[in-house]
Amino acid sequence: MKKKLVGLTLLLLFQLPFSTNSFAQQVDTIQHTFNSTILKPSSLILPGAMILYGVWATENTSLKKINNNIKDQIYVNNPHGKVHIDDYFQYTPAAIALGLSCVGIKGKDNTRDIAMIYLMSNVILNATVTTLKHTTHQLRPDGSAYNSFPSGHTTEAFASAELLRIEYKDRSPWLGIVGYSIAAATGYLRMYNNKHWFSDVVSGAGIGIASTKIAYWLYSKVKPKLFKHKKRNTFVVPTYHQGNIGLSISYRVN
Repeated sequence: MKKKLVGLTLLLLFQLPFSTNSFAQQVDTIQHTFNSTILKPSSLILPGAMILYGVWATENTSLKKINNNIKDQIYVNNPHGKVHIDDYFQYTPAAIALGLSCVGIKGKDNTRDIAMIYLMSNVILNATVTTLKHTTHQLRPDGSAYNSFPSGHTTEAFASAELLRIEYKDRSPWLGIVGYSIAAATGYLRMYNNKHWFSDVVSGAGIGIASTKIAYWLYSKVKPKLFKHKKRNTFVVPTYHQGNIGLSISYRVN
């Protein structure tokens, strides 16, 4: 065992540049990669509690009264027309994340990885929402259908917001705040339009957040299998030497 540890230590020493800054950068990279592949159970406590609240509210009389009181305050006591901006708000945070990446404002991952994580998140959340809607059979506040629980719009919005937060939290925490503000507005508008109960929105938010967290973890596992080829970079630089013009080509495999 000791020989293996010594061998690994020597291998790392010979592979890393002999400078303190380079070594620190390598350690930070390794630590970042290690942390990004772990799904901490503690990170799912809050979204899990939100999901359980919504599930409990489908049967609990006291929580149903809360739903009705909130409906009265938002819709019954203040009748108004419906708006449709929530149909677009649900996708906005993810659109911001992808848009920033496309124009060169880098987040934690590249554009391809962000798109793949978002796709995986949507697969997870849509499967979850569809299953719950069919199994719980909850009547919408406006009586239009028996598929109220959970709110699909809210689920999508919070999944998008969590994606934006994770990608750009190190660049600017305000982007995460913007994303979550848009997601919260989406949830409120679902109640404003009398399409969902408060518990539908709370649970939808929890499912959305959890779906994105799980998607990041899953993607870190499947990415090496999906993209097996090493990244190759070719650099072409013009040169000038003693009146002669030429090109210098550098080829690097990461």
